[in-house]
Amino acid sequence: MARLHIARHARRGLDSPNPDAVAGARRPAGVRIAVLGVGGALLVAVTGIWSTSTASADPSASAWHRLRVCESGDNYSINTGNGHYGAYQFDLPTWRSVGGSGYPYLASPAEQDARALILYRMRGWQPWQCTSIIGLREDTDARSGRTNDIHLPDPTDRNSASEAPRWPGVDYTYGDDSPHIRQWQQAMIARGAPLTAPGHFGPKTLAAVTQIQQLNHLPVTGILGPRTWPLAWTGTYERPA
Repeated sequence: MARLHIARHARRGLDSPNPDAVAGARRPAGVRIAVLGVGGALLVAVTGIWSTSTASADPSASAWHRLRVCESGDNYSINTGNGHYGAYQFDLPTWRSVGGSGYPYLASPAEQDARALILYRMRGWQPWQCTSIIGLREDTDARSGRTNDIHLPDPTDRNSASEAPRWPGVDYTYGDDSPHIRQWQQAMIARGAPLTAPGHFGPKTLAAVTQIQQLNHLPVTGILGPRTWPLAWTGTYERPA
């Protein structure tokens, strides 16, 4: 999708560690093909289809993880300003084509995963340039157009709708500038915080950080780290009087 290949370097946050887990891999299905000569022409026939796993079709969790690492460093909240966003580096027209709204990097990991699978069912691995680099192969569900069995987060379900994007792996403090600070500010603005979203950690952002830490019974450090990060989406918050 985008020629963006970033090795992820997450560092330990000051308000808690941020462990990640990677699901195990399974082998893809295979197709045996026989080539027969017929009147000088070639006839290609499928003589047998077998699966090297009892799991159903669709790429494995390991395949998706490899793709995310290649595309974005496995960072669901990445926005580098190049017109491609989130773990799967959607551009906006492609994101819209699979039913997405807003910006991909502001969507929850669950929604990004689901819309990536929809895209795969529609177009296979074609949209992602990284797949040829890391050697991913399509299975029987690629380009099938079958999407009615793909679960998307229910916007009326607080637990799914309020899922926070993954912490970007950096502790932000007063004076810092980052697209991730802007992402956090935008989430807080949506909840009524009296902020703008310039991506700069100024006095209003410091006040919002300390307030949400206090309301959610965290140490009031003024640091936007891994425990404070998701509170913009999932934590208790009250707009100042």
